[in-house]
Amino acid sequence: MGMFSVGKPRGFQHNYIYYNPRKEKLKEIEENAKRELGILPPKEFKPEDIRGKFVNATTHLKRRKEGGKHLSSGMLILIIVGLFLLMRYLYSGYLF
Repeated sequence: MGMFSVGKPRGFQHNYIYYNPRKEKLKEIEENAKRELGILPPKEFKPEDIRGKFVNATTHLKRRKEGGKHLSSGMLILIIVGLFLLMRYLYSGYLF
């Protein structure tokens, strides 16, 4: 490696103090079971309940969403050429 090798920084991880996901999941399962048995009335429709379900269900869309935005090599070359032309214009006063 070398004398001054620098590793990746430690990632940020926030642990909630007052939130228990297992308890929330259990409560949701109980509510669904009571609705199926007819003890509780049917749940009203909320768009927040289905938002993002399709993307999370498919592997290729999930990877695309997690991947973020990347510059392609063609776009990178175009930006370098543009910056070179801008530098030449500012230095000499003409483009070509």
